Formats: sequence, structure tokens, C-alpha cells
Amino acid sequence: MQRAPTSPERISVALGLCIVMLATLPRYMAGGHETRQTLIIFALALVAFAAIVQWRLLGVEARRRLPQLCKRLVVMLLLGMAVMGGWHALFTDWISWQVFISHCATLGVLLHAISLWWSGERQAS
Repeated sequence: MQRAPTSPERISVALGLCIVMLATLPRYMAGGHETRQTLIIFALALVAFAAIVQWRLLGVEARRRLPQLCKRLVVMLLLGMAVMGGWHALFTDWISWQVFISHCATLGVLLHAISLWWSGERQAS
């Protein structure tokens, strides 16, 4: 069974990766890590370009599913913010807002990818 070269799920995860990279930029700017900041910007441009190319390859029906997946991504990002807010409130001293948003975005995209995988596994069986 061969998988499709592009899917709206992959594009939504790529958009999530772009959000994570944007969320890490303030952290590197505050820390004075210009080299890492430059690498993140290059990676962001590359992932955004790949997402645009993937989007152009989508069929009409797949493009209709993408807004719903983006809403799901936003919900997972908010869930990531709630979980990381609780985690840091209970178990850590105050961290900078730059680290906090980086952790929130990372957890949100991870939850999004796992939920997509989980729903794909359930549909396959």
C-alpha cells in the first residue's frame, strides 16, 4: 500500500512546525544566540516553502479538509498552553515567557501529531 505524497494532515503538521520555530525565535533573541536564530529562520523558510508546495499538490477535497485540521491544531496549541502552564506552575520556578511559549507550542504540535496518528490508526482498523 503506497501512501499519497501529500496530505492535508502533513501540511497541518508542517504549519505547526512553523509555529514552533516562530515561538523559539524570541528565546534565541533574548539569549543572544544569533547563529541558532539564523538556522531557525532558514529552517522556517524551508518548511514553509515545502508546505506551500504540498498545498499546491493537494486535490480539491483535501484542500477542503485543511481548515478543519488547522482548527484542530489551534485547539492542540491551546491545550499545550494549558498543560505547560499547569506543569510550570506546579513543578518549576518562574521561567521566562520566551521559554514558556516555546514549550507550549512544542507540546501543542506534538499533541496534534499524535492525535492525527491516533485517529489514522483507528480509521485503519
